Amino acid sequence: QVQLVESGGGSVQAGGSLTLSCAASGDTHCQNNMGWYRQAPGEGREFVSNIDHDSSTTYRDSVKGRFLISRDDAKRTVYLQMNNLKPEDTAIYYCTSIQCGIWGQGTQVTVSS
Repeated sequence: QVQLVESGGGSVQAGGSLTLSCAASGDTHCQNNMGWYRQAPGEGREFVSNIDHDSSTTYRDSVKGRFLISRDDAKRTVYLQMNNLKPEDTAIYYCTSIQCGIWGQGTQVTVSS
């Protein structure tokens, strides 16, 4: 089993930046395909980005050009660099092992206008 712990959330003004981190521990089995999802108040959880073992990436359209996902396998950590943040990016951000269906506890990102 793998455990995922997110950090780096916070409150910023529109146009600001944050970098989220997702640190994994336990079984190394489940880290090939890692992703970030988010859930805004009153909304369902939505895909943000993922990064595969070969560092190929995918993004939802609304964050393309603003968010950058990366991984450091030596540190067992996945990052989500978020630039030019908008109020509609406000949500709880969750890290997930897509291949194993394991989720972190989430970290809050709040963007004020």
